[in-house]
Amino acid sequence: MDAIQMFLNDHSRTHSNFVGNPEGGFSISDFVLSGLDDDQLRLRPGEGLNSLAWLFWHMARTEDMGVNLIIAGRPQVLEEDDWAQRLDISRRDMGAGMADEEVTDFGETVDIAALHEYRSAVGIRTREIVGGMRSEELAETIDSSRIQQALSMGAIGENAGWIEGAFAGKTKALVLGHLASGHSFMHLGEAWCLRSMAGLRLPL
Repeated sequence: MDAIQMFLNDHSRTHSNFVGNPEGGFSISDFVLSGLDDDQLRLRPGEGLNSLAWLFWHMARTEDMGVNLIIAGRPQVLEEDDWAQRLDISRRDMGAGMADEEVTDFGETVDIAALHEYRSAVGIRTREIVGGMRSEELAETIDSSRIQQALSMGAIGENAGWIEGAFAGKTKALVLGHLASGHSFMHLGEAWCLRSMAGLRLPL
């Protein structure tokens, strides 16, 4: 198994089976979201804690920005098909550094059905891009101008400028593995904790 296939296997578990494994399998994303309604996704179970809606948007935006702008140098999914309007959002950054009240406002207003659809569209695009890459491309380094472009477009918020130093000059393998896989695994763990804290047990 080569590095590309290893990534795609990991990536499939961070998205719904619809995206990564239509023939069936274990999806951490489907597991975490199982049985939840829109109001439960909007819930913040404690002061300073995220909502599941915000977390899944943050995962999707980070992957969209990271894979399309930084890895592939192409337009983001968000820029196509009127996604911002469909999501009912005004901001286009990936959420890092958002103030507490902004997290609350986002969770209360985002269109939940569109959020699921947007994240699926991002995951499908990622799999198309990475599936078309050669393993040797993973050793290439990230062009810092692509991160500057993401900053200038507002895909990286003004309080998240540290991202440039974290990824400029790093290999595509490192950036891809973090922004489109490892980052989602980390936040899916957070999502499961938030669900438990809110008393939202899995349906039997």
